[in-house]
Amino acid sequence: MATAEISTVILPRSPKGEFRNEPFVDFSKHENAHAMKKALERVSALLGHEYELVIGGERVHTKAKIESHNPAKPTQIVGIHQQAGPEHAEQAMEAALKAFGGWQYTPVEERASLLLNAAHIIRERKLEFCAWLTYEVGKNWAEADADVAETIDFLEFYSREALRLAQSTTPIQYPGERNQLIYIPLGVGAVISPWNFPFAIMAGMTAASIVTGNTVLLKPSTDAPTIAARFLDVLEEAGMPQGVVNLLQGGPALGQAIVEHQKTRFIAFTGSKKVGLEIHERAAKNQPGQVWIKRTILELGGKDSIIVSADAELDDAVTGVVASAFGFSGQKCSACSRAIVEEPLYDVFIERIRERVAQLTVGDPAKNPNMGPVVNANAMQKIAGYIEAGKKEGRLIAGGNVVETPEKGYFLEPTVFADVAPDARICQEEIFGPVLAIIQAKDYDDALAIANNTEYGLTGAVYTTSQQKLDHARRSYHVGNLYFNRKCTGAMVGAHPFGGFNMSGTDSKAGGPDYLILFTQAKSVAEKLR
Repeated sequence: MATAEISTVILPRSPKGEFRNEPFVDFSKHENAHAMKKALERVSALLGHEYELVIGGERVHTKAKIESHNPAKPTQIVGIHQQAGPEHAEQAMEAALKAFGGWQYTPVEERASLLLNAAHIIRERKLEFCAWLTYEVGKNWAEADADVAETIDFLEFYSREALRLAQSTTPIQYPGERNQLIYIPLGVGAVISPWNFPFAIMAGMTAASIVTGNTVLLKPSTDAPTIAARFLDVLEEAGMPQGVVNLLQGGPALGQAIVEHQKTRFIAFTGSKKVGLEIHERAAKNQPGQVWIKRTILELGGKDSIIVSADAELDDAVTGVVASAFGFSGQKCSACSRAIVEEPLYDVFIERIRERVAQLTVGDPAKNPNMGPVVNANAMQKIAGYIEAGKKEGRLIAGGNVVETPEKGYFLEPTVFADVAPDARICQEEIFGPVLAIIQAKDYDDALAIANNTEYGLTGAVYTTSQQKLDHARRSYHVGNLYFNRKCTGAMVGAHPFGGFNMSGTDSKAGGPDYLILFTQAKSVAEKLR
């Protein structure tokens, strides 16, 4: 991996004051737009570089390679990466176990300072990382900025949470004893991260692991390997000891090897329901020489709904639904794929959605349209299949076509279907693309029943001016993240701990006060006083 850009290690930092979310960049300002264009130019000169695996701090080459391509211009190579095999997984495990011997006893203040150093480095190079996200996964400027900002937030927030957790104590001190409750690390963990938030989720799961004293085998998505390699550079620049995080690039076979390894103590995974359940099943099987029950921390899919009540502020509801459905081309587990509209507002809502969607632009994310590409050819083919199903299950209101570009990028129009039955395929299966189904509800109770009729339970929203209806949803809407009179995407670290019910995962609540506990085990110590 190139080291020319790595500067000297900065001094350890400590959290001062309360946590504050990283502010977003206002790209409507000329100076910010100009700076982003310059960042895209700088990063474009670095595309196609070859990156190594990182095992115990050593750079490792392999014969087999993985190429990362720009989904807007598929012939453009973003990065070339080494494909790890089972032998590299074993080497990485040995390195992680060796590093764990010392890292678990490193003072929490030093572990927290590593995260703060990394946050500082990323903040100083924020637009550069935005540009990498634009090229590797097709995020427009605002979506890329939100991803980078969330990365910084996770690093800052978890550093403070680790210090807080270290001060935990028992609810009472039993007479005649000194009682302690100590949260100790688990061991070596596998972090298997997704491509849709390839910086924030990857860095967040990794940061939570290491700040609590664990060491990591990091396997990012093969659709987003470059941003992970760049993050390893940041961690090393921030002062990370060798072997604390080991970077392994590869597909399902590699993931299976590290999940099933008898020395893997926990698996933090974000991705599809199908793969998450496979990981959960494999982790549950005791391997020869395994002396613990592996822990799984799973963030899976969603089939998320926004309820639009008859008394909703129409403009706000239309804005929220469109932003939730088509931000990053609908490639978010929190995306709104179902708008459930009460009958009195149904027809006018459809017309307003049609008008708003017609204004969306689709194109190369480097030029900052509303929507960029979907991540790869397989995704485009799968989503196109759902669009064809939707044409049979509902009334096509907008979109429905592939967008042809000279570079043959993976572009789809924002697509809307109306008059869709609540149990239709496009209303039950996660599409993970720019497809919205609009469902008519007889009344508010009917709308809530429809919202709860899927196997998922991740995010949801309600637009209404009635406090009584909001209170009803607060009790009855069964999702992990519920939003009132705002969009159902854009969870903010600290304010909206993120995780879902049912098949949406283990409700891990990333970015919340309970998250770090999942990466530890509690040790109760009682000392009789003399």
